[in-house]
Amino acid sequence: MGLPLDADAQLRLEEELRFFAPSDLPVLLFPGYETLPYDQFSPHPDIVSQRLRTLARLPGLRHGIVVTDLPTALQRLPPRTFLDAHALALRVGEELDLEAFRLRLTAAGYASVPQVGEPGEFAIRGSLFDVFPMGSDLPLRIDLFDRQVDSVRSFDPETQRSGDQFERLELLPAREFSLGADSIRDFRRRFRTRFEGDLTRMPVYRDVGDGLAPAGIEYYLPLYFDATTSLFDYLPEGSLVAMPAGHGELLLSAWREIEARYEERRYDIEHPV
Repeated sequence: MGLPLDADAQLRLEEELRFFAPSDLPVLLFPGYETLPYDQFSPHPDIVSQRLRTLARLPGLRHGIVVTDLPTALQRLPPRTFLDAHALALRVGEELDLEAFRLRLTAAGYASVPQVGEPGEFAIRGSLFDVFPMGSDLPLRIDLFDRQVDSVRSFDPETQRSGDQFERLELLPAREFSLGADSIRDFRRRFRTRFEGDLTRMPVYRDVGDGLAPAGIEYYLPLYFDATTSLFDYLPEGSLVAMPAGHGELLLSAWREIEARYEERRYDIEHPV
């Protein structure tokens, strides 16, 4: 795994590795959120999609290079069991309970929309079921014959023109946490334990209780789990980590920024950090 100085250096290193590395050597990018610590903004769905795609590949990776930047390497991540527990699969010919599958997609963080355009969205129109899987470059269209999956094809979200056909569909969760009922209950319980004050004045607590994912919810990720992990926990055993020169001072600088942002936000009683 390579750890360049910042996000710009990360992208440059990825491009250089793809140019010089053998064609059969995977080069995986693990991008940061592109938001400041404790921001009330969420990362773009394409960023979350890339992160989840990399996390899903890491445990079984036998050879390859993972590139991320130093601040991103500090972030806490969901436990490795989370991705497996919330992955979904469909095969052509199998029976599909559309309502049950819709509920599972919602719990996995997918958003119901009139027409899919970004990763993490799905739309149901009669016998057609469109979904934009996280980690995928194109959305997929599932054509149902009664309750049976008749076909699975990719399509262009702009032209709606069909593309490649697939026999099997595998879906990663749409977020790094679940929006299922159990997860929401555990989040609210931990929130009450961690923060004091009038909960009715805290939009994050209310929105999560309503099954929503408010902007900036990623910085509350530890409240969704009993324990979190880091990117290093996803790496295969025996992985080599390449650090930039002077990484100690750079990591200290990143940590000071986190502390400074915390001091700025810690007295906001409506958005406790």
